[in-house]
Amino acid sequence: MTTKKFDSFHVVGLSVRTRNEDQHVTLDIQKLWETFMAQGAMNKIPNKLEDTLFGIYTDYENGASGYYNAIVGCKVSDLNAIPRGMVGTTIKNGNYLKFTAKGDVTKTAIPEAWAKIWKSNLDRTYTTDFEVYDERAIDPTKAEVDIFVGVL
Repeated sequence: MTTKKFDSFHVVGLSVRTRNEDQHVTLDIQKLWETFMAQGAMNKIPNKLEDTLFGIYTDYENGASGYYNAIVGCKVSDLNAIPRGMVGTTIKNGNYLKFTAKGDVTKTAIPEAWAKIWKSNLDRTYTTDFEVYDERAIDPTKAEVDIFVGVL
């Protein structure tokens, strides 16, 4: 694990409010991704800077035990044009601890990586965490996805 400092950046995409306490979190997020892909949402995002997809976790209600927003979207130049049905968010500047999930991201790779993160004893900020789906995730059954967790 390495720590990386990020400057703030903006993302626009689709979102769902979920929590880790029940078994629905994985289904909520899978459905969010399916909806994003089925609607061709990536092609509807104005001011998009790149085709890299982001899985974002933000607006934590009570750390690991409360509700939070999960967002799937793309990096944009600004939040001035958010299409109806989508949301915009800003990834906060700060330090992020990097984890990497490898394998089938449509099945277990991401949930298993997050299970380890949730059980770890990190000094987390619970402001914004995010996953980066770049060219290494073109084949989702053999993907490599970086996960950045906000830390103090």
